[in-house]
Amino acid sequence: MKRSEFREYVVTLLYTNSIGGDFEKADYEQEIIDRYLEVLSHVEEINKVISSNLIGYTIDRLNLVDLGIIQHCVYEMMFTDLPFEIAMNEAINLTKKLSNLDDDAAKRFNNKLLDNIKRSLIK
Repeated sequence: MKRSEFREYVVTLLYTNSIGGDFEKADYEQEIIDRYLEVLSHVEEINKVISSNLIGYTIDRLNLVDLGIIQHCVYEMMFTDLPFEIAMNEAINLTKKLSNLDDDAAKRFNNKLLDNIKRSLIK
């Protein structure tokens, strides 16, 4: 499985969780479930980072698909050795695929937010 597909599955599970849904474990590889659970174990810390970098927004106003994408990206930035730029690029690609409308507003918003987060994490 490609890493981009892996990320998409993790984001799907994060979204499903955010709307109160459940999933069949047999439908997902264990590596995907493990990453999903790992993100959830850090979600309070991740959400604090997201909230502190939102300008003129609150986290509860974010589209839930975008929230899952951003949560996973921030997890990768904070808790893996993946370079920030790769994590951010993958998140923007997911945004284009899963939540972007024809106006590219979601892509621009997520890109700006992730850039703010990157700067705050580098400090």
